[in-house]
Amino acid sequence: MAQSIGEQSMGLMKGNEAIAEAAIRAGCRAYFGYPITPQNEIPEYMAKHLPKVGGVFLQAESELAAINMVYGAGGAGVHVMTSSSSPGISLKQEGLSYIACAEVPCVVVNMMRSGPGLGGILPAQGDYFQATKGGGHGDYHLLVLAPSTIQEAVDLTYEAFDLARRYRNPVMILGDGLLGQMMESVTLPQPKAPLPKPPWATTGCGDGEPRVINSLYIQGDVMEERTKRIFAKYAKMKQNEIRFENYKTDGAKIILAAYGSTARIAKTAVDKARTRGIKVGLFRPISLYPFPYDELSEVATEAKAVLTVEMSMGQMVEDVRLAVEGRCPVRFYGRSGGIVPTPQEILQQIQAIWSHIA
Repeated sequence: MAQSIGEQSMGLMKGNEAIAEAAIRAGCRAYFGYPITPQNEIPEYMAKHLPKVGGVFLQAESELAAINMVYGAGGAGVHVMTSSSSPGISLKQEGLSYIACAEVPCVVVNMMRSGPGLGGILPAQGDYFQATKGGGHGDYHLLVLAPSTIQEAVDLTYEAFDLARRYRNPVMILGDGLLGQMMESVTLPQPKAPLPKPPWATTGCGDGEPRVINSLYIQGDVMEERTKRIFAKYAKMKQNEIRFENYKTDGAKIILAAYGSTARIAKTAVDKARTRGIKVGLFRPISLYPFPYDELSEVATEAKAVLTVEMSMGQMVEDVRLAVEGRCPVRFYGRSGGIVPTPQEILQQIQAIWSHIA
């Protein structure tokens, strides 16, 4: 086990615990949440370790209460985080819409489970629409990052707090029960030095004009101007925060598109297919919002087919089709209900496509 709250260190850690430790090292000093499987190790870890650095852990009475506590702490300039899983994230959506409109930075971790409904505790990717298209009411977006390894989850969580403050916007780390429960060796980053409270933080008006954080704008023209203002930030995200990985895509005639845990499995299928002489590669979006449309479009220029693989009934496939813009067929293969696709299943899909285009 990696040592907590120290200098840079290496060790074997469970995904949920590694994310929690990365958050603490990134400067998180307030955590509000409510238990739900399969992410319970995050609040458990925070409860044990956050007070050691002077932070506050509080198990709220509900997910609704937790997200509004995040709103308050973030508005006061505190590095704050919450985490949950699928139906728990659904309950936070109204608060996230308020937070996005009020331009309050925070980090939200979603370790997805199967659904719809209460579903089950097995891993799934059915929250893609919820994460990338807003989720709550009104015009807004979260910045959404999807790690595929525990090391990447550590690195992205560590960076998420800086991104949240830079854009004054919620940042979501979108994982799943597989990533949260598995164990891998990780290198933990050094703890960041404390940052001063930002000038907009509601820390009292003794040092100047009163500071107000708000998401209520009665006049239509004022609300429209506010919405345009936050969408100007999203335009900057699209310029600066696109993240993706190309794996063996040079000269590939078939492109697999997959993210998160599914991308790990897809890589194995790509390797197996390559040994059979099939020209296939993997495009892995890391930023799901903003989605790397142009980058995928470029990769697919010479492809004869694109296969999107998800642990859902097909959600990211819509963005893949938008990116490909009809240049070649986009096919879909998915498993749902918490069933994880195997490399052999994906390989069979690749072989079926190859038999038609070779």
